[in-house]
Amino acid sequence: MINTPSTPTTVVNPPNESSPLSDWIYYMQQIHVSAIDMGLSRVLPVANHLGLIQSAKDDAYVFTVAGTNGKGSTTAVISEICQQAGYKTALYQSPHLIDFNERVRINGQPVGDEVLIEAFYEVEQARLACDLTLSFFEMTTLAAMLIFAQADCDVWVLEVGLGGRLDVVNIINPDLAVITNIGIDHVDWLGDTREKIGFEKAGILREGIHLIYGEPDMPQSVMDKIQQLGCPYYHVGKDYDFIEQDEVWQFSSASISMQLPKPKLSLINSNNAVAAVLASELTITPEHIKSGLQAVKLAGRFDAREIAQRQWLFDVAHNERGMTFLLSQFQPMWQQHKADHPAAELHIVFSMLADKDIDHVVELLVDSKLPIKTWHVAMIDHPRAAEVEQLIAVLQKNNQHNIVSYENLESIGEKVIAATDTEDLILVCGSFHTIGEVLQPLIQLQPLI
Repeated sequence: MINTPSTPTTVVNPPNESSPLSDWIYYMQQIHVSAIDMGLSRVLPVANHLGLIQSAKDDAYVFTVAGTNGKGSTTAVISEICQQAGYKTALYQSPHLIDFNERVRINGQPVGDEVLIEAFYEVEQARLACDLTLSFFEMTTLAAMLIFAQADCDVWVLEVGLGGRLDVVNIINPDLAVITNIGIDHVDWLGDTREKIGFEKAGILREGIHLIYGEPDMPQSVMDKIQQLGCPYYHVGKDYDFIEQDEVWQFSSASISMQLPKPKLSLINSNNAVAAVLASELTITPEHIKSGLQAVKLAGRFDAREIAQRQWLFDVAHNERGMTFLLSQFQPMWQQHKADHPAAELHIVFSMLADKDIDHVVELLVDSKLPIKTWHVAMIDHPRAAEVEQLIAVLQKNNQHNIVSYENLESIGEKVIAATDTEDLILVCGSFHTIGEVLQPLIQLQPLI
């Protein structure tokens, strides 16, 4: 998973072109002093050594997507629509849920281990030639870009990892930028106000490029950057918007109005993605958009599944904005489920990283008045994970006492199945890591249960 903190370690036998992917992942987590190291001064020389910046500038149309929440859904929809339009489309997202390969996709398919290993080797040789250290995220992002360049992709859809201005994705000049929204998160790196965070995210803008801004309230810091660079911009609620209509939804702007099929992802994020492809210089028709919306999917984002005759909902919400949005979608889902299954109980599988606002996320879940039968908690397998005792203390502080703790998330799925009935609904949330660790063994066990 992304952002695994590490300490300087001497690796006796660095991996080579014949080493397995797991060896490369481990090695790249060890060679830099910290997992998060904001700034481009170390990355740019390596990128230039690889010829990356010129490759992207000359050969591809680039979307860069920043924001506190919704980046994954937005990039997925943009990518799928471009793919439906016939463009060879590269998609870079992070973190992954189960396999690292999920982060690097071409025409919707994760690239293979061999392709990744070859790219990691080339990035490592360039890093050594420049005599620099790079973080895990920097190494892997450069490798993804190298793969996209070597594959001659027509369109690059790049999800910013953290912030914008100093994130490694920002070494590439986009042709169009999207800022989904701005909330309070990662305050140690981005600042503790929306104005400060807006300044960091607006760092993805370049002179004269179009910006899609996907929430009604725009910080002044973003507007200042727009005016400084002379960027044409489209602001949701003013220049484009959507209306939900039963099984379809209506996208409207000054130039077009379309009735579109509902995707399996957030309409808010899909709306911003549609605005982005329409504002681009690509040849995108309403039929491409409709086909893309029907085909797009993204694991872990309001991801409803039936496993072992139980209804599950997996969502990576892990901060205030994400949880608020999840609850706005989940409450009507629960009401419908309860109407169809009067005996149903609601169970929550929950775990978070210790540096997230656990108190506020739990408060939102409790204040939602959902009839939570049982909380099922375990510690994420990650150095930054909140310990079970911390999770329980926060839940008890919010008058939640029906709590069951487990040794790990890997085994929690089977045990929750044993503790629930077929009509019950199980919500899994709190972190990308929570979803990945719970979902992987469930997928493997599903045929056997």
